[in-house]
Amino acid sequence: ASHQMIEDLALMRVLPNMTVLAPSDATQTEKIVELMAEHVGPMYARVGRADAPVIYDRSYVETLEIGRGMIVEDGEDATIIACGTMVDPALDAYKILSKEGFKVRVIDMHTIKPLDEKLVLKCARETNAVITVEEHSIIGGLGAAVAEVLAEHSSSIRFHRMGIRDQFCESGDPKDLLEKYGLTAKHIVKEVKRLLKKASGV
Repeated sequence: ASHQMIEDLALMRVLPNMTVLAPSDATQTEKIVELMAEHVGPMYARVGRADAPVIYDRSYVETLEIGRGMIVEDGEDATIIACGTMVDPALDAYKILSKEGFKVRVIDMHTIKPLDEKLVLKCARETNAVITVEEHSIIGGLGAAVAEVLAEHSSSIRFHRMGIRDQFCESGDPKDLLEKYGLTAKHIVKEVKRLLKKASGV
């Protein structure tokens, strides 16, 4: 689809000195726009077209820093690292998994570049699996950025990227597209369980 962009984060990541952002709700977007106005240098912020629920109140995002991810929910079984509109389904997946006894960490990685490498490695050390979730191609986006960090530090963590595979995306209702490409809360839950099962050697 000519107006469906799932490669923008990858394209922007490769540009020298470019800061790449993907806010998850209106409140975070407002704060990021303020930070962009104060920043010296090129920046790119991705804003989705679908109506997105408000996740944060203003006081929560006041401490937001570019280049530092946010631990929205904590746990030691697995980590879900999401960006942009995928933070909300990640939190829905967290609620489902919590009811089933899983302790899952959810990271809002609003800054894709520079990536919060310390937080990524912390999650790899402290949890049994790491999953990235993005409404973007898995090539060159959040998942690729996290994979690069894990590979460079020889991490043996169970890892999986959730996003659009190597294909062009279709146009349609956002909810229908998330279902088609396996990016809903139920798909995230399934992937977390699969990775934890592998991590336990079952």
